[in-house]
Amino acid sequence: MENYGIDEIDYRILHYIIEDSRLSHKEIGEKIHMTGQAVGARIRKLRELEIIEGYTVRWNPQKLGQNIHALITVFLSSNKAHPLFQKFALEHGSVAELHRVSGEGCYWMRVYVKDHEELASFLDQLLEFGNYRVSLGMGQLK
Repeated sequence: MENYGIDEIDYRILHYIIEDSRLSHKEIGEKIHMTGQAVGARIRKLRELEIIEGYTVRWNPQKLGQNIHALITVFLSSNKAHPLFQKFALEHGSVAELHRVSGEGCYWMRVYVKDHEELASFLDQLLEFGNYRVSLGMGQLK
């Protein structure tokens, strides 16, 4: 495994950013006994190496009325369906994640919808591309 020229301190900084990307350089520096300026330089290096690709927010879909969390394995009906399916999934607002997978199925997707009717409608649209298997999230543990 290539480490791209990063050391244990870089890994520790990355760990703190993953846990809470709102931490200031100074706060991270206090945890690892460095100045905020030195931490900032290391974070810039991690961005330049594309180890850090961006920052994100953890959110609660239920607070926005999206009460159904579905994990869907998609089985496409033909190789020609891939481009159209990808366009559909990337543009659909209910799809939070889309992964091309090996093994069972062609794609794995995470979908948030407000109710069973909206999920049924979404699944009906998926049938245009192939078949699917659905598992409903019962609660996030990590």
